[in-house]
Amino acid sequence: MLLPPSLCCRLYQGLALVCIVLGAIGIVLPLLPTTPFLLVAAWAAPKGSTRLANWLWMHPRLSPILHAWRDQRAVPKRAKNTACTLLAISWGTLIIAGSSLPILAFTGILFTVVAIFVLTRPTAQLS
Repeated sequence: MLLPPSLCCRLYQGLALVCIVLGAIGIVLPLLPTTPFLLVAAWAAPKGSTRLANWLWMHPRLSPILHAWRDQRAVPKRAKNTACTLLAISWGTLIIAGSSLPILAFTGILFTVVAIFVLTRPTAQLS
């Protein structure tokens, strides 16, 4: 069943707004990543609101991260560090929680691939 276009726009707007808020909070909280939330917001915003998308891409504090990704496929150093730290904490939590060996192996491989991807992106030089 397809959703009515107006509902789809509202859902995309809502997703973009939630991600913008979480990304903005991530600017000041060290363990909340900013970049992934802003990338999702940049993807969802144009589908829901041209005005919201323009605001996001022109915002003086948020847009440099988006421009760095779009133009250079680069990630800020703080985002790289945060991502790797959270991956390690997540995996450690799985160990402490007594997860099974297959779960630990799967998540360990997945987290390693994600960390390698993030760390091999160029480092963004934000102004």
